[in-house]
Amino acid sequence: MRKDIKKEKEKEKDILKPLGDRVIIKKISQEDSEVTLKSGIIIPETVDQKQTDKGKIIAIGEGKYDNNGNFIPMSVKKGEKVLFQWGDKIEFEGEEYYIVSEGNILAILK
Repeated sequence: MRKDIKKEKEKEKDILKPLGDRVIIKKISQEDSEVTLKSGIIIPETVDQKQTDKGKIIAIGEGKYDNNGNFIPMSVKKGEKVLFQWGDKIEFEGEEYYIVSEGNILAILK
């Protein structure tokens, strides 16, 4: 395994633990941002960047409880690439991340 890939994986080990239905996302760099969906639809890097961003999920919360007290687990997983809208930008150990509610994740990119 290349050293730079190994370092990246070490950095991603549960650095932060989001609460409830929140996820921590690291924005994907420009060269990784064009994605082809299974249906053949290509989402280019120029897709309305003011409204949406693409990123990789670094950590997820446990889930949340609805108004009736039923537990709703997360529907996304660590490591998935997603298209998301709005999040709180934070800096942790020199890296930028977004804390995003699961409801602001628009799609999982495959």
